[in-house]
Amino acid sequence: MTEQSTVNQTAAKPVPTLPDAQTVTSVTHWTDQLFSFRVTRPASLRFRSGEFVMIGLMGDPHPETGKQKPLLRAYSIASPAWDDELEFYSIKVQDGPLTSKLQHIQPGDQIILRPKPVGTLVHDALLPGDRLWMFATGTGFAPFASLLREPETYEKFDEVIVTHTCRDVAELEYGRQLIEGLKADELMQELIGPENLAKIRYYPTTTREESPKMGRITNLLQDGTVFKDLGVPQINAAHDRAMVCGSLGFNKDIMEILEGFGLTEGANSDPQHFVVEKAFVG
Repeated sequence: MTEQSTVNQTAAKPVPTLPDAQTVTSVTHWTDQLFSFRVTRPASLRFRSGEFVMIGLMGDPHPETGKQKPLLRAYSIASPAWDDELEFYSIKVQDGPLTSKLQHIQPGDQIILRPKPVGTLVHDALLPGDRLWMFATGTGFAPFASLLREPETYEKFDEVIVTHTCRDVAELEYGRQLIEGLKADELMQELIGPENLAKIRYYPTTTREESPKMGRITNLLQDGTVFKDLGVPQINAAHDRAMVCGSLGFNKDIMEILEGFGLTEGANSDPQHFVVEKAFVG
């Protein structure tokens, strides 16, 4: 793992040269496989916290024609809808067509951002409830980073439980710092209220490196450990709502568990008990 490092941009923004270009303002490398970055926000962009957009870079020139095509992937917006900038949280894939390039961006560089947000991890897709569960693995934490900074989250729910499962402790750092920062930040206290920020229950687990809580969240749900640890009743359709974002296998397993508890999957057009973001898998 590499040490966490952040670079901020203070120079003037360059003139955009890419289609739908936005300028990188800061980059933080959390581990040798994870990084986050912030970019300028188009003045016309409106989105709901929890949605995603397509972002990317230009690909390598074609060896014969020299033409370049944009490399675009779906990325959850990790910043809330009210933020002046846009934040993203990404894995580094050394041979990935996009992330092999994206991981090297610096403040002042440009990325392509298609300003058409969509997604299912939004409050409109859930029925009213008492307790909101956010189930994430890896960079699946990103949409929840947005929703945790959204006042509507706390207006709709009395308790917000965030579970984040990663292999190693360092991979939890982005989420841990964000949640701890929320409760200490004067702006967030003023915007959301200390009494609402107190609704957050953070439940991180690791599957490889030793940590205070080991195990896959799926197993901990099935054997009841989560409910015992948090002192809450087993998930039920009358009181609980859930959002899920992770790998294909994780999403499928959590869906089956939630359905076993009597919950029904919802969508923007049909609000129900839980929603799953499927744009990043399969």
